[in-house]
Amino acid sequence: MNKFNIMEGIGLKRSGLFIGMMLVFAVVFAACESESEPKASSAVKETTGPVASAATKISGFKEAPMLAKLVTAGSLKPVTDRLPVKEDIMVEKVTDEIGKYGGDWKMPWAGPNDRWTVGAPTEESLFRFNKDGSTVEPNVAKSFEVNKDSTEFTIHLRKGMKWSDGMPFTADDVLFYWEHMLTKETFGKKIYDAYYSIDPVSGEKALATVTKVDDYTFKITHKYPSVLFLERVAIDNKWFFAPAHFQKTILPEFVGDAKALEIAKQWGFADVKSFLVATGYYDWINPQIPNLRPWVAKNDPNSDQFIMERNPYYWKVDSEGNQLPYMDRLVATKVQDPAQRVLGALAGDYNLLDFDFKDFTVLKENEKKAAFTVTPWTQAAWSSAGLQFNQTIGDPNLRKLFQDIKFREAVSVAVDRKEISEIVTNGLGAPQQASVPEGLVGYQKGWADQWSKFDPARANQLLDEIGLTKRDKNNFRLNADGSDLTITVIENTTNTATFLELVKKYYEKVGIKVDIKVVDAGTHNDLKYANKIPATTENISLVNVAFRPDTLVPLRVLTPWLGNYGLYTSSNGKDGVKPEGDIALILDYWNKVKSSTTKEDITKWSNEIIKLNQKNQWLIGYAGPTPKLIVASNKIGNVPKNLIYADEFRSLGHGHPSQFFIKQ
Repeated sequence: MNKFNIMEGIGLKRSGLFIGMMLVFAVVFAACESESEPKASSAVKETTGPVASAATKISGFKEAPMLAKLVTAGSLKPVTDRLPVKEDIMVEKVTDEIGKYGGDWKMPWAGPNDRWTVGAPTEESLFRFNKDGSTVEPNVAKSFEVNKDSTEFTIHLRKGMKWSDGMPFTADDVLFYWEHMLTKETFGKKIYDAYYSIDPVSGEKALATVTKVDDYTFKITHKYPSVLFLERVAIDNKWFFAPAHFQKTILPEFVGDAKALEIAKQWGFADVKSFLVATGYYDWINPQIPNLRPWVAKNDPNSDQFIMERNPYYWKVDSEGNQLPYMDRLVATKVQDPAQRVLGALAGDYNLLDFDFKDFTVLKENEKKAAFTVTPWTQAAWSSAGLQFNQTIGDPNLRKLFQDIKFREAVSVAVDRKEISEIVTNGLGAPQQASVPEGLVGYQKGWADQWSKFDPARANQLLDEIGLTKRDKNNFRLNADGSDLTITVIENTTNTATFLELVKKYYEKVGIKVDIKVVDAGTHNDLKYANKIPATTENISLVNVAFRPDTLVPLRVLTPWLGNYGLYTSSNGKDGVKPEGDIALILDYWNKVKSSTTKEDITKWSNEIIKLNQKNQWLIGYAGPTPKLIVASNKIGNVPKNLIYADEFRSLGHGHPSQFFIKQ
């Protein structure tokens, strides 16, 4: 059985204030089977332990007053009829104290295209990462069993669990998702890499099979060992299920193409494809679609305020039997300008949200006056200010330029990192190269110093060497063929404006013209998938490449610098750009990680992937990582301290928001 241990140390003091955090990870892959552990003939069983069984010790269950009124009125079943069977109810551990019912979680968002602002913290995955991120634990799943060679995973669900509309949640919802949505790519996503196993000898890639055992049990079978399958599913495909009873009413397979188009237009979509993406992937902002979250959408997400209201069939309670969540609603108010987030927090319009570290000073100075607390959570980021250059951008001149390592070195040494550090991060992000932070899996000594010295003469020399010697009338460099050379940086926020203006200044001093464009989040995402973003500030942040390779390994369209290499892999060579050279080598190393059956081999090949990223420096960083700031009203209880803020853990969702509450 594979286990992982992480030792975490956090702490940094500056100017007398606790304002920084340094993540010190050491991940050690334990042996697949300990000699001291009892042997299992074919399987080793894991369960949720006390968390799963504690509900049996609870004498009775209670619910929020707003639900109790509905029960009294006869419009809602009693809480005991809405929860799973007693032994399968999940008991969520509270951070500090048993909470009180009522109140709203108030936050800003940018509208329907800003889906993850409300999606990430409310997500309920089949498996979730534990507090330190060392391994996963059952969540929607009750327990699991893994056979000795990690080829067979048996997943047990919670008997009596229900969707938010009261319909039973069973293994049929898992099988339906697998057979009619994921493998048929109805919602626009390729089959996730987690579901493939690799032959350690031939390199053959085999798709898993998923079978139903009974109403509350299903089994995933791999052809070859897949030691990290559960961790990968917890990242790649947290929602390994869908409400079959709803999807059968809209999928063309069940209602026909003509009817599906009619329904799509009724929902306001011009075509079936975009409709199925919105309803099969971004389901949480649609009030018509049942889910398993603590709060469910109640109104049109295009409204000035988008409201999610408590799920009456939510399947978690606290240790005293109070059905969660504590807060009645999540209220997201639409804002046009990111500056409104800070102003709203200072005015008390929002009571729990996160900020980048650039806002630390104004937030900290107003902490007492605004009656909130600023708490830094560690980030596993490589940089706090940097650029990615799309290695497969359509423009042949830019593609050749971006793929030239001399160009990347030139734009790295052309910028004064000390100025970037002081102005952009208040001196808290060290003037260094983008690299794996010390203590994190894959850390390479000396990497942070690579190409980090400010040297404009060296930058000009390198740019001349690669043939950019022609200049226009404004002294900007031209492509070798005499055509205009402009690097367009496309952003989905104005938060990076100060940094990009500094970068523009330094790039143009060495003759590289820069254009900065800001688009909304949805358009930015569409441009990413269309391979039309030449450069952007999107960062790389990952806890462990073995857990989440997508930002470093071209498995799907996700990371801007990888461009359409990922599309080539996910489409099995039908689309995209074929990886070559070190990019192809990264894929080969990833297959070795996937097919590894020992801790040593997983660590070895993961490090080889990291070393290729160090060698090529595809992400250019100008300032080191800084913490994420969690700003919570002093009236919000149970917000954890010292957590890791990472997409793998779903950002604020890592704090288990269903147990957040408003103090009376």
